[in-house]
Order: sequence, then structure tokens, then C-alpha cells
Amino acid sequence: MTFRTPAFGRRLGNGRSRLVLPVLVVLAGLLVVFMLFTSVWTNLLWYRSVGFSSVYTTELWSKILLFVGSGALMALLVGANLVIAYRLRPPYRPLSVEQQGLERYRTVIDPRRKLIAAGALGLLGLLTGSSVAGQWPVFLAFLNRTPFGIKDPQFHKDVSFYVFTYPFVRLVLGVVFATVILSILAALMVHYLYGGLRLQGPGDKASPPARAHLSVLAGLFVLLKAVAYWLDRYGLVQSERGVTTGASYTDINALLPAKTILAVIAVICAGMFFSNLLRRGMMLPGVGFTLLVLSAVLLGGVYPLLIQQFQVKPDELAKERQFIQRNIEFTRKAYGVDTAKVTAYGAQPESNTDKLRAEADKLDGVRLLDPNVVGETFQQLQRIRPFYRFPDTLDVDRYKVGDRNVDAIVALRELSGAPAGQRSWVKDRMVYTHGYGFVSAYGDRFANGGAPEFLTKDMPTAADSKIKVDRPQIYFGERSPAYSVVGGTGQQELDYPDNSPAGQKNTTYEGRGGVPIDSFFNKLLFATRFQEKNLLLSGAIKDNAKILYNRTPREMVQRTAPWLTLDGDPYPAVVNGRILWILDGYTTSGAYPYSEQTSLGDATRDTITDTRSAVARQANDRINYMRNSVKATVDAYDGTVRLYQWDEKDPVAKTWMKVFKGTVQPRNTITPELESHFRYPQDLFKVQRQILTKYHVTDAAAFYNGEGFWEVPEDPGAKGRRQPPYYQSLRMPGGDAADFSLTTVFNPRENPNLAAFMSIGSTPGRNYGQIQILQLPRNSPAQGPGQVQNSFETDPKVKGDLFTLRQGGTRTVPGNMLTIPFGNGVLYVEPMYAMAAGTTEQQPYPLLGKVLVRFGNDIASGDDLKQALDQLLRQMAARSPGDQAPPDQGRDQDKDQGRQPGGTELSEQARQAIEELKAAVADFEKAQKELNYEEMGKAWERVKKARDDLAAAQQAPAPAATPSPTPSASGSPSPPASPSPSPSPN
Repeated sequence: MTFRTPAFGRRLGNGRSRLVLPVLVVLAGLLVVFMLFTSVWTNLLWYRSVGFSSVYTTELWSKILLFVGSGALMALLVGANLVIAYRLRPPYRPLSVEQQGLERYRTVIDPRRKLIAAGALGLLGLLTGSSVAGQWPVFLAFLNRTPFGIKDPQFHKDVSFYVFTYPFVRLVLGVVFATVILSILAALMVHYLYGGLRLQGPGDKASPPARAHLSVLAGLFVLLKAVAYWLDRYGLVQSERGVTTGASYTDINALLPAKTILAVIAVICAGMFFSNLLRRGMMLPGVGFTLLVLSAVLLGGVYPLLIQQFQVKPDELAKERQFIQRNIEFTRKAYGVDTAKVTAYGAQPESNTDKLRAEADKLDGVRLLDPNVVGETFQQLQRIRPFYRFPDTLDVDRYKVGDRNVDAIVALRELSGAPAGQRSWVKDRMVYTHGYGFVSAYGDRFANGGAPEFLTKDMPTAADSKIKVDRPQIYFGERSPAYSVVGGTGQQELDYPDNSPAGQKNTTYEGRGGVPIDSFFNKLLFATRFQEKNLLLSGAIKDNAKILYNRTPREMVQRTAPWLTLDGDPYPAVVNGRILWILDGYTTSGAYPYSEQTSLGDATRDTITDTRSAVARQANDRINYMRNSVKATVDAYDGTVRLYQWDEKDPVAKTWMKVFKGTVQPRNTITPELESHFRYPQDLFKVQRQILTKYHVTDAAAFYNGEGFWEVPEDPGAKGRRQPPYYQSLRMPGGDAADFSLTTVFNPRENPNLAAFMSIGSTPGRNYGQIQILQLPRNSPAQGPGQVQNSFETDPKVKGDLFTLRQGGTRTVPGNMLTIPFGNGVLYVEPMYAMAAGTTEQQPYPLLGKVLVRFGNDIASGDDLKQALDQLLRQMAARSPGDQAPPDQGRDQDKDQGRQPGGTELSEQARQAIEELKAAVADFEKAQKELNYEEMGKAWERVKKARDDLAAAQQAPAPAATPSPTPSASGSPSPPASPSPSPSPN
């Protein structure tokens, strides 16, 4: 009896231990299910909050259908072949060493064969379903395909066949191929394990049932190969064998017939395998398989190689001309550059200074404020508090101020988090919930000292702001926190700091966006999603509280329109008093026939994407078709997302609008106020300019020679990176008025000279999207951006001005080098910013120092564009005796050299004015280093007064004497400066 109790205890303990593992497995399974449910349900709640739940459910059900369908197909067919192979096992297995070795495995597997088979098939189905479910866009696009109305010249099929049908058929064929191959492998293993196949011993190596089973599977595989060969014929329109993308001479005259013959041979070979059901032996299948392999090598490999080597290469242009022309035509259509207008320009630049001066008077609104440089200027002048932040790259938009449209540099003052040392979960998630304020500045004006002249500024927005903003709060922005709890909370949300006793103005979110989080169930779900227990335990979350998440504009639009590729640079605009983020959405494809493929990531890379965080890089997707089909907006206050159809002819967009019905609003619902802020998107423009480096050439022979190809120039301010395109308002030759445009230039390939100027209309209307290219003469090339930048640094006059600007530790930062068609030539305009030496208390930031210009071989600089152009035209008039100079030009030139007209000595009054000018400059530079803006303003007034006194003194006669020393040509100091995110400061 004394031994029974321990035995009973051991049995009880063993029973409990046996229960632990199943319980843990069940708990783990429940946890996985709960986590999966949490992810799905919280995503669905978000989609409901923005009104796009149908997008999520459509995508989810299509994934489930493909997952279950493909996984079940794979598992059932492979499982069926396992069962067939098992049932066809021989009842008697001859004794042999091989079978004795296999018997050990059969002994282990047989009692558990159903469990092993179920596990293997389940895993196989899971992997297959997961892989195929990711192809849901191919499936849905095929079901809702829309014709392009364009047929390829070889097979005469609509382009939609290649874009929608062909990828889906290939997907199905790939799944069936994988299923047959895995069935063959599974059948081989079972037949071998149970004796249907053997490698050793005399006699047949396969039993008749095993031979028949494997022959059928091999026949199916070869039959599928016949289908693949037939489909390969259509894939030739994407061939890279020839000079250009698309079916080449060798493809059409060698590979196309070879693929057809191989398809026929494969069908015959499949019949030979199937014949093994009626006869015994492997001779016919062996002959058929050998024939197929030899045919594939000879017809599919050797024959095309011989044609290419001995027919095409000796006379390549003649053989490939027709196919090059196809590639040119289809590539230009696919990228939307087929309507680009190329015009010869610059054969005889204007030299008459009177005519040039008249044209210079029409240069109104040249954008000198560089959005890629002045981000830190906005930061220092308008951040107000350290917990706000502006992006490092600002945006360019247009606004009507008074009776004219002006280019404006715009940005939002977004939240960067609670102040350092004061952070807590409540402050991070319930108090510091949003940014505040829309800040904008004239693109062509500067305030005293070279600072931006603001259109809207301060917190709250200044009463005299030129742009009215009714809802300045930024709850949905590029820097928004991962999530915030707003509305019904026990905390007041910080709106903006003020001078009240509390030191701040508070607010409560009243927008319709966000998901309710005032129930225990939702708190539990979101506490799980964000791994934050405070969401479940905090007593500050009251009735009507909402949680805001998935808040960045790009993420929101990408979720609501997963079929779009989004531009890397969303930009804010004020429309009817509300701040909206505007995003451009692209439809792309990599299956357009005969079109040149390009990497979206490589084509859109430039200085900005490589050095700035505010502009997203595109993925390196290979595409050969692109359209800006959708314009999207996100309300910065309540997160309302709207999608608008923009390109009404795009078949890809029409296809997806059938898939997600009602999610994209028709173009006629766009209000004029909103449309006025739309602009031509940068990433599409970058892709198009990359294509036009070659495809501006439309003659096949010229294209083959490649002599006229261009390249995008290197950014003068950032070596090794492409120059970005620039938004600017300009008047093209022959145009009636300035138009807001996106512009770029081209160099000849591997040549620093200027080859062409490209502009595209960016104001919605008649000229929107119209590409104009001004092609410069090749026999008298103009200098390119890199050469012009070098000339600015080496020109004696400009070099002196820059030297003066760089005194006292100040450094200069070049702004965007704008290229402007002017006087039947090219005018370069570059703002040069100055940055004072930094201090421990204050970071430097860039302010305008000088404006540099170049036309032809003449270079000048000035404090503003007008002054620089006046100096440039005076130089041209002085050098050109055929042109009449302005009456006061000689006197002005004497002034520039610090002398009285006629070269006489300066008067005592002039000397005093010069001394006062020097003192004022010194005081200005001292205040500049100390960042004392009040003293800088006073010194600047003294500078202007001394300059005027000097000008007056120079009008009076002075006694002849030895010339006195004079200040440098830049008598007036340049404004202070500070940090710049600009590339490569000098």
C-alpha cells in the first residue's frame, strides 16, 4: 500500500503534463486568431471612418478567394495523386536489399501516413495560397479589363490583352505548372516508397500502374509546355533581343516560327506520353521527350542566334528599321509624350539692348525663392515654438493676390512632439495632437534683409494675411504622430501658444474623421494593435473620444486607392478656407507592347530625393506605361479623402473604377477653386524627360545612330546628382502671357553644353500637359548649367560681389538655377543665398544675398533681379557699338568704378558718403553675426542713405586729384543668412 500512493501521484502528474501541451497549443491558436481579428477589424474601422470600406472588403475577399482557391487546387490535386499512387502500389514487392532498406521507412510512415500527408498538403496549400493571394490586382484587373482601342502591329490584338489578359493567363499557367510538377514529385516518392518504382534489380524498373500514372502526369506537363510555347509568341512584344524593346527582326523571323513549331512538337510529345496508357514501354515517350529537348535547343536557341549573327548584324539598320519605328511610336504613346512639340530655337539670339530691355520688363514673377533652400528660413522665422517643424523641402503653388496670380512657396507648421523633458503618454497622445498654421511667401519678393515676404504667417494667422485660412489645425499631415486620442478626453488639446495667463490656446477636435474609442471592446482592440496598455487603462478617455491613426496623406490615399502609384511630393493648398493635401496618383503598367521599360525609382531620382526627407523616393518598379489618372485630396483637419478622375481616357483607371465602384468621383465634380491649385506632377515629368532624352528622335535611322540623344544635366550645386525640375511662371516664345510651368533642360550626351529646354504647362486649362521643347543649334552650343555655375564663380565682377558677401564667416548657398527663354536665347537666373556663421544660441539660415544672371556671354549680379538685368544690359550696350546705350550709361559705369563721370577725383562730400557707407556696412555685418534683426534693419537704412548721398555727390563736379580708394563694387551689403538644406554650399 505504501507504494500505491506515489504511483497514483505519478499517474496524476503524467496526466496533467499531457494536458499542458494541448492547452498551450489551443491558447496560442486563440491568441493568433485574436491578433488576426484585431488587425482586420481595426483596419475595417479605419476604412469605414474615411468612407472607403468597400475598397478593403473587395481587396480582402479577392485575397481570400485566391488564397482558398489556389491553395485548395494545389492541395487537392497533389493529394489526389498521392492517393492514386498509394492505391496503385504493387501487392507484392520482390525481396531485395533496396526494398529491405525502404521497409524501415514504410514501417515508420504507414501508421501516420494520413497525418503526414495532411500536414504536408496543408503547408503546401498555405504557401501556394499566400503566394497567389498577393496577385489579387492581376485577377481583378483581368475580370474588369477595359479595351485601349489600340492594336499591336504584329498580332493585331488590343493592348488590353497584353496589359490585363496575358499576365493573368501566365499566372494561371504558373499555378497549374507548379501543381503538375509537385504532383509528379509526390507520385515519384510514393511509387518508390511502396515499390512501384525501383532502381535496382533485374526486370522492369516500374510497375505498369506506376508507369501509366507517371506517363499521364508527364504528358500533362508537356501539354502545358505546348501552351507555354504558344503564349511565348505574344511575349515577344516585350523582347529585349533587338536594338529596342519589342519584337525584333530575329524574333519575328526566327523565334516566332520556332515557338509555333515547338508548340506543335510538344503536343505530339504529349500524345506519345498518353499512348503509354495503351501500350507497354517507354520508347515512344523517350523519343518524344528527346525530340522536344533537341528542338528547343536547335529551334529556340541556335537558329535565332545564327539569324542574328549572319543576317541581322551585317545590315542591322535595314533589318531593324521597321521594329525601331514601332518602338518609337508605342513608347511615345505609352508615356504620353507623343504630342510633345519640338521647335528649333536660339539660332540668332537678340543683341539689340533696347529690344532686350523691353523683353526684360515683361519678366514678371520670376521665382527667386527656392523651396529647396529656404526650409530652414521658414523654420527659424515661423516655427514660433520648438515643438513645431517645417519640412526641409517646401512646395510651390499659385494664389490670387489682388488682381494677379503669384507663385507662392508654401508649407505647414506641423507638430514634432511634446517639448524635450516634458514627454509623457498623456502629453504625446492627448495634448500635443496636431500642428497649426499654413505659412506662405511670395516666390518673387523679399523683405528687407533678404528674408521671405510672407503671405501668411504667425500663430494665430496674422490678420493681414493675403490667404484666408478658417481651419489652421493640422491633424492629418506628413509628420503626424502614429496615433492620437482626441475629442472626448479629459485633456485639452494644445492649439497654439499665446500671451494669455495660461500661455496657450486650447481646442477640442470636432472633425468627423477618426474611430470611436469610448467602448471597452474598442479600447482592447487598439491597446492590442498599438501595444499600449494605457489605451485600455486610462481614465482620461471619455465618451465621444476618437483615435486618429494611419494619418499621413500618402498612406491614407494609398490605402483608399491601392491600385495607384503616388507622387513622392504631396503639397498643401488652401481651398475655400480649408487646408487640403493634394496628391497625384499614377496608373502604371510594365506590359505595354513595344514600349521601352524604365525604372521608376531611377528615373525620378535627383538632388531632392537623394538629400531631402520630405520627398519620398519611388520604388524601383520596372514600368513602360504611366498616366496621371487621379488627383486626390486629404483634408488636413478631419482626414476626409477624395479621389477625382483626372485622365478620363486612361483604360487602366477605367478598369479599376469598375473594380472599386463609386470610390473615384468624376472629373466634373472638381470645383474651380480646387482645380486652380492642381499642377503637373513632378514624378511623371521626371519619367517623361528621361524618356525624351532618346525619344525626342522620331526617325528610326537617327534613333539607331543615337548621335542626337540627350541626358539630364548634373545639378550644379550637388555633384553626381541630377538637376531637379523647377516650377516657375514663364512666357514661352510666341506665348501671350506667362504660364505656370514645370521646366527642365537637357545636355547632349556626355557633353556639358545646353541641348534643349523643356517646359510643360502646369495650370489646368488649354495648355495643361502640353510639352514644349526648344532645341538649340548644335553648331553654336550654349553653355549648360554646370558651365554657367562655373562662370559665375570665375567672372571678376561677380566673384568680387560673392567675395564681399562671404566676409565675416558668411557662406553662400546657390539656389535653383532657373533657365528662361529670353531674347531668342537662354537667360540663366540663380539666387545666391547667404548664411551667417552659426552660434550656440541660434542656427544660421539662408537669406537672399545676390541674384546672378547670364545671357549669352554676359554675366552680371545685383541685389535683385531688376538690378542684375540692368547691369547685364548696360554691359551688353557698352560692348555693342551698334546698339544705342541708355543716356546715363556712361555715368553709371563711372559710378560702378567709384569715380565721378569723366574719371575726376571724388569730392569731399563723396568721400564722407563712402566712409558712412563703410561704417554702415560694418554695423550691418556685426548685427548679422549677432542675428540682431532690429539693428540690421537700422544699418540697412543707413546703407541706403549713404548710397543715395554718394550718388548725389557724384553728380556734382569735383576737383581733379589722385583717385581715392573706394569700396568694392558691391557697395551695399548683402542680407544676412542662415542654414539651408540646399545641396553643396560653396
